[in-house]
Amino acid sequence: MDNIILTGMPGSGKSTIGVLLAKALGMGFLDVDLIIQEREGALLQEILDRRGTAAFLDVEEQAVLTLDCRHTVIAPGGSAMCREGAARHLSGLGPVVYLNVPLEELERRIRNLSQRGIAMEPGQTLADVLALRDPLYRKYADLIVDCPPGQPLDQTAQLVQTALKECGLPR
Repeated sequence: MDNIILTGMPGSGKSTIGVLLAKALGMGFLDVDLIIQEREGALLQEILDRRGTAAFLDVEEQAVLTLDCRHTVIAPGGSAMCREGAARHLSGLGPVVYLNVPLEELERRIRNLSQRGIAMEPGQTLADVLALRDPLYRKYADLIVDCPPGQPLDQTAQLVQTALKECGLPR
């Protein structure tokens, strides 16, 4: 079985759903944000504050391009699809599942926007970021899973698993 890549906005549940999905499928789990923090010796927000959004996206792309794993659920950062090289590399590792969470639910889940380590320019809102990224998530997705407001993440993980099976993914 190939890898499974979960994409979506910050707050969409990629990491939590990824762990649940990996356990259910007997796969490994990899969180790209943790790889970045380990490689850079800094928290995501510290990297953004010190170096800016463009440099952060470069660091994230480099971390993604080093990924070489099998039988793993991968949770890249929400901005990984903003760089074509990273997006194409992830697409080559296995099916990409877009966790499509409505803006209102993202706003409810993300309480610490300024400290969360989200790649966004000063003055941008979460709505602005979603408007920019949603087309990219859709472009690279093999499967889109709509996540209704208030749905428990374990139910979302089950929906992802069912949707993957129904589509014959991963191949």
